[in-house]
Amino acid sequence: MMGYSLLKVTGKQLAVIEMNVIRLTKIKDMFERLGMINEAMVKVIRDHKPTEMAIEAPFFGKNVQSMLKLGRAQGVAIGIAMEKGLPVAEYSPKKVKQSITGNGNADKEQVWKMLKTIIKIDIPFETYDATDALAVAVCHHFQGHAGPQGGKKGKGGWESFLKENKHRIKM
Repeated sequence: MMGYSLLKVTGKQLAVIEMNVIRLTKIKDMFERLGMINEAMVKVIRDHKPTEMAIEAPFFGKNVQSMLKLGRAQGVAIGIAMEKGLPVAEYSPKKVKQSITGNGNADKEQVWKMLKTIIKIDIPFETYDATDALAVAVCHHFQGHAGPQGGKKGKGGWESFLKENKHRIKM
């Protein structure tokens, strides 16, 4: 499964537009799974017209095959976002947990409980894949990036950095 979430920011108010998962477990072919992720991302972007995307950085575990599969899935999602002109930010799992709970070692249940206190959520809990995605979106907002009222203006990233730091560039 691959979780995703859409967060609406209105001033200081946060609202969940959608929190769901792309179910991939019945599909065995890796390329078919990547195609499903591609289709789902295109549909979500087309239907909801988000302005930014945040993604959780891969957690480096011992299973190399799992890391490879996760990297491919994230690559498809990031590629679609870039194709649609969405700036992409990436946050480590520890950064997300720290941002939501104040504890970088919090477990998934603690993160979900804190999300419910931060946002009025009337969406039933289905899976931690979806709540993790919501936590990444809220973390992104807390970092001052989400939406036009999120704090920082512009797209961010290298383009913004270079414009703001011309005096640091030596040719």
